[in-house]
Amino acid sequence: MNNRTQTQHSYKTRAKRLPKLISGNRQWVGLLYISPWLIGFLILELYPLMASLYYSFTDFTLLRKPEFVGLKNYIQMFTKDHNFWNSVVVTFKWVIIAVPLKLTTALLVALLLNKKLKHINFYRTVYYLPSIFAGSVAVAILWRFLFMREGLVNQILSAVHIPPVDWLGNPDIALYTLSMINVWQFGTSMVLFLAGLKQIPGDLYEAGRIDGANKIQQFWSITLPMLTPIVLFNLVMQTINAFQDFTAPFVITKGGPAKSTYLFSIMIYDNGFKYFSMGYAAALSWLMFAAIITLTAVLFWSSRYWAHYEDGGK
Repeated sequence: MNNRTQTQHSYKTRAKRLPKLISGNRQWVGLLYISPWLIGFLILELYPLMASLYYSFTDFTLLRKPEFVGLKNYIQMFTKDHNFWNSVVVTFKWVIIAVPLKLTTALLVALLLNKKLKHINFYRTVYYLPSIFAGSVAVAILWRFLFMREGLVNQILSAVHIPPVDWLGNPDIALYTLSMINVWQFGTSMVLFLAGLKQIPGDLYEAGRIDGANKIQQFWSITLPMLTPIVLFNLVMQTINAFQDFTAPFVITKGGPAKSTYLFSIMIYDNGFKYFSMGYAAALSWLMFAAIITLTAVLFWSSRYWAHYEDGGK
């Protein structure tokens, strides 16, 4: 093989390797760009997640090294902790009350704000504002002052000669009163419903009017079926958020009166930061995580029977 043949062979070999080298370099460049997120995910999310799983099988009090105890924490919560089952019941009540009311309110307001009115964008902004303050301690304190025994709500009731109500001190109604602040922050769901309403073709309503359908019939036969994908998304997200609600219930009632608002999130906080039982708190957190995953899977499974999509699929 002469020098010319060797040179041509060398060029061909390099030409074959070049795409692989470029592709490899692009992969490294891509990894370099996402490295801040990747490092943050590994250090701030994945490691704490795995550490909490390990701690859930230990006796860990922050004051001494974790001591492995196996399933003791999980057995304790189901058999010995008297607050556990009460907290589970209260949390599911909270989810059942708050989520449907919040989504119903969001849908009704979205229907109103879908009208072509003057200054409609201003009204949409005003209705969205409460969601900006979601989780705010200041809003929770304000809510407590509104519904306390001598609060503004009872003062208004007294002005119209209605006896004052112990909104936050009566175990029978405290949870319902507390859920109002959750319902009040409906802005995010409302925006999604409003976007869904904008995507419904006007031809469907025109066909409905020709068939003699009134407004209520159009809502049940056209609007709601077309919104079911948005309903599913809002239902899943708001259910997850409801399970994790902590700030407002903790600031307003701290789980009282008589544990009637003792949500699972407050129980986790108490065990971890009040009693310094971090291992037990980690076990409770993983149980909540399992409950959220299970309920989310059930919602997605059930959606095949009621969620409708434009392509005709379910």
